Amino acid sequence: MADLGTADIRVRVNGSMRRETVRPRLTLADFLRVNCALTGTHLGCEHGVCGACTVLLDGEAVRACLVFAVQADDAEVTTIEGLAAPDGELSAVQAAFREHHGLQCGFCTPGFVVSVTAFLAENPKPTDEEIREALTGNLCRCTGYQGIVNAVRAAADKSVTEDSA
Repeated sequence: MADLGTADIRVRVNGSMRRETVRPRLTLADFLRVNCALTGTHLGCEHGVCGACTVLLDGEAVRACLVFAVQADDAEVTTIEGLAAPDGELSAVQAAFREHHGLQCGFCTPGFVVSVTAFLAENPKPTDEEIREALTGNLCRCTGYQGIVNAVRAAADKSVTEDSA
């Protein structure tokens, strides 16, 4: 039972149900990092600009720093940790980022990978222009973006090939 300064929430995180009592102003990013010990969701700007904290909320890419944990009540949250298969095999997007050097220091990578995962679910055959437009919501200070664009193209090509097989 929550008191007036807290709220009870139920949220499925990476497939596991979590029941927690939280303060209403706790961000989803802090809930994931502190309460769930999922530190792959990075905090950069904490204003929703950089995209480092992007997670999937009921399949939609959202900035976890701009969402309160109470807003995720009765929802499904997928973080970077939840994208790989249970046996640890990387998702197509994760593997493409590794293979095509879509990362350097790695700080922005989780947000990019989650954003790209949502983008390719909506647009599995994007043009290079559409890829570049989709990436505008995430900032990277290291890579120059070409490796990231190449990784997205490779992941899209792989998923198109797998779907037609």
